[in-house]
Amino acid sequence: MASSGFSQRLELELSAREREALAQLVQFPLLDAIFGRRSRRFPMGGEIPDGPLAYRSKHPHVPLSELETLLILAVMTGTTGWHFGITRHPRYAPALANYNGSATGRTIPSAAGFHTSELFYTDDSGLYFMPTRDAGALVDPAEEDLTVELVLERHRDRIVRLSDVRLHLPREEPYLEGHNTWIANEPGSLLAIPIADIAQHHIANICFFTQNGYCLYDDVNQRAIPGLEDFSDLVDTVQPIPLTFVEQYSLTEASAELMTASYNGALLLQAMGLGGWSFDGIEHMALLGASGNPDVPGLGFRYDTDPRWGTPNPTGRTDGTFHAFCPPHFPTMAAAVEAFCERKFGPGGPYHPETPGPWKESSRVRASAQRHDERFLACVSLQCQYTFEEWGKFPGTVPSVWVMNFLQAQHLDLGFYDHHFRPGAYLSTHARHMELWH
Repeated sequence: MASSGFSQRLELELSAREREALAQLVQFPLLDAIFGRRSRRFPMGGEIPDGPLAYRSKHPHVPLSELETLLILAVMTGTTGWHFGITRHPRYAPALANYNGSATGRTIPSAAGFHTSELFYTDDSGLYFMPTRDAGALVDPAEEDLTVELVLERHRDRIVRLSDVRLHLPREEPYLEGHNTWIANEPGSLLAIPIADIAQHHIANICFFTQNGYCLYDDVNQRAIPGLEDFSDLVDTVQPIPLTFVEQYSLTEASAELMTASYNGALLLQAMGLGGWSFDGIEHMALLGASGNPDVPGLGFRYDTDPRWGTPNPTGRTDGTFHAFCPPHFPTMAAAVEAFCERKFGPGGPYHPETPGPWKESSRVRASAQRHDERFLACVSLQCQYTFEEWGKFPGTVPSVWVMNFLQAQHLDLGFYDHHFRPGAYLSTHARHMELWH
């Protein structure tokens, strides 16, 4: 894979104007961003051809600068040090609870520190991937000043360029919802795409429930999972939990990561004075690459179909950039479970004694968590493999990979708002953006 289109300098080179813009940005009040948040969709270079809000911009499209792009990416999914883990659970005391999937503290929260989402994005210069869920503390506040410039420098080096052209999505239904066909993925814009690995998140939840004495029950077919009776000393096989409930639980928890990333970005747009909005009006299968149209490859995810499923099931890119913890990217669900265990307990994981952390005795704290033993992994793998064999995919009743919330950022055309709206349609930051940032 090629590197980012951004220059790989040791330091971020900023003009005096950009430094002043950053200085004002860090002073912008959070409440002003929250109370001033709106979906401001009309960009420089945009056009609404008809209707009561018809308008043609008098400006060309103006792409975001490197600095503007990096700020949005870092706020949506950046690392902020080491997270603090699950502080105490009486079931494991005095050992540390071992739920977390990552040791990385990020700008977005994640259920039990699972952290299963990553970020793709596209603009006029190409298609990119910026992985951060296992990046560790790119900036460690215990050892260095967490300045905006340093955060951006470290995150710029995470960016991987996947293509030198913008992601192609036809500006028509069914690829876009009708109300977005005039504006989604507009030239000049940044389209940020958080994506969650639901398969991995579901493995994490099955581990979580198993650790706490619960197991799954196939409520669709109204039967117990064969073989679980052999683990009755680990889990309650008399009162199991419905499989569909836990799968919905996993999907919902992971969706919270996606929405929070998008919302973080939307708040930053207000502070920076950029237009844009958080939305979900792109057809998910087309975006991932399962439209069935070879001319619309989307993100290029491999996908499968089955008469038992209502939609295709994308599972990830075959180049290894991002893929779900399930077949065909692993030979069996047991192998996927083992890989998840290695993510937790192996080098860089939250329970490896050599992984740095926020505590004064981080090695002692991390090493106190009990590693999953072979019998525990066998119990988890049995439930996962049963699901895969019964439905032909994992999870069985929800997608293996999920994309829902996007953020589009663009330069706002103030003329449209002055022409059609009453005063107050945009903030002072929007009024001054081009002067301050460019």
